Amino acid sequence: MRPTAKFSISFGLVTIPVAAYNATDSSASVSFARIHTADGGRVRNQPVCSLEGVEIPPDEIGRGYKPEGGDTVVPLSDDDLDALPLPTAKTLTILAFVAGGDIDPLQMGKGYYLGIDSPAAAKPYVLLREAMERHQRVGLGKIALHGRETLAMIRPMAGALVMQVLLWPHQIRPMDGVLPERQAEVAPAEVAAAETLMDSFGELSEDDVHDHYREALEEIVAAKLAHREPEFPAGEEQPAGQVMDLMAALQDSVRAARKSRGEDAEEDAGGASGGGGRAARKSTAKKTAKTGTEGGAKTAARAGAKKSTTAKSAAEKTAAKKAAPAKKTASRGGRRAG
Repeated sequence: MRPTAKFSISFGLVTIPVAAYNATDSSASVSFARIHTADGGRVRNQPVCSLEGVEIPPDEIGRGYKPEGGDTVVPLSDDDLDALPLPTAKTLTILAFVAGGDIDPLQMGKGYYLGIDSPAAAKPYVLLREAMERHQRVGLGKIALHGRETLAMIRPMAGALVMQVLLWPHQIRPMDGVLPERQAEVAPAEVAAAETLMDSFGELSEDDVHDHYREALEEIVAAKLAHREPEFPAGEEQPAGQVMDLMAALQDSVRAARKSRGEDAEEDAGGASGGGGRAARKSTAKKTAKTGTEGGAKTAARAGAKKSTTAKSAAEKTAAKKAAPAKKTASRGGRRAG
């Protein structure tokens, strides 16, 4: 692997000559060629002079700079750029050490592996790497790369130093018009359910970070060349449509995630409602049992009272019937005695 740039890292009075190597491979990404749809011919970008209207060879193409607010493009040669009074042209001076979490991910740009450029750089290289690892800090500085000055972050990674190009703060656009005009309110139970769903995702697998799009695209191309239909493995169809019940959608998502790993989906999905699913069911059952017991006692009491009243009424009627003949007999006996 050939270096793309060579410079020195300035760490106080310590100087570390390094070589920068591209850490990413843009050629591995999917790219398309532009073609003429009528005949399939390639459509190319030709460097054409705007004044003469003719194609320009590469050795006649230079650089120019258009000042802000001006209309004239000023030609600049390599000698002009080399004469710039920039200490960052050949040296990355570390200006501060900060926590890695303080860097906005929106500023992250292209990454480079940094290797030593001379045997004498080995010891200070290892010293800086181990100091940042133990102190849990990253270095921030400025460096001129490819004709322009840029912010850069240096951090330890897997026994080496890595440089990440950073965008300037003014290159990050404001979020005007991005945030909704009215903020939606979510219930604590919904937040708890979302956290349960996050926990159910588990770890990333090798298949998760595999470029399936590229494989599918290559299958389509191979099928077209072989004059056949493309063959794709059957996959689960993802649900589509607007979510109307947010809590139900969260609970169903937890069940699906648990089921895919062979876990108890019902039990875990019940806990997705803020951990109160099972407790709520137990409380409801207990309340129902209590209500049933109280209701049964009241019903039994009413039945007993009714039964007692009925029995008392029947006894009174029986006594009255017995008393009536005795009264008549006593009355007749009294008349005879008189």
